[in-house]
This record gives sequence, structure tokens and C-alpha cells, in this order.
Amino acid sequence: MAETLKKGSRVTGAARDKLAADLKKKYDGGASIRALAEETGRSYGFVHRMLSESGVTLRGRGGATRGKKAASA
Repeated sequence: MAETLKKGSRVTGAARDKLAADLKKKYDGGASIRALAEETGRSYGFVHRMLSESGVTLRGRGGATRGKKAASA
């Protein structure tokens, strides 16, 4: 699907539904939004919006947190 989309072209109808389902499947499989954006030639915001519209529960950003330090024994 990614090969048939021109960068910046509007995606509507069945093509949009197929792209959303494809992105959802890959994201649920562990791919990052940035990786999906690069793969499809779309922006981070576009991919994020498509995932949100698909009802995907987005993962946290990860990395270090600033909570209380765990007590080490």
C-alpha cells in the first residue's frame, strides 16, 4: 500500500480505511509511529492521527521516569 501513495496526496475512502488498518496492525506489532511515518512517506502527525482514528491505544514514550527511586537492598 505504501508504494501506491504519493507524498502529500489526500487519502480518502477505502484507501484510507486500508491504510489505517495496515498502520494499526504494524503499530500493534511493535512498530513505532516514527518508523511507520518513514515507511509510508507520511508525517508523524498524519500517522498519529490515523492510529487515533482507528481506536489504537497509543504507547507511552518510554525512557527514564522521574519517580521515587526504588529502595535497593
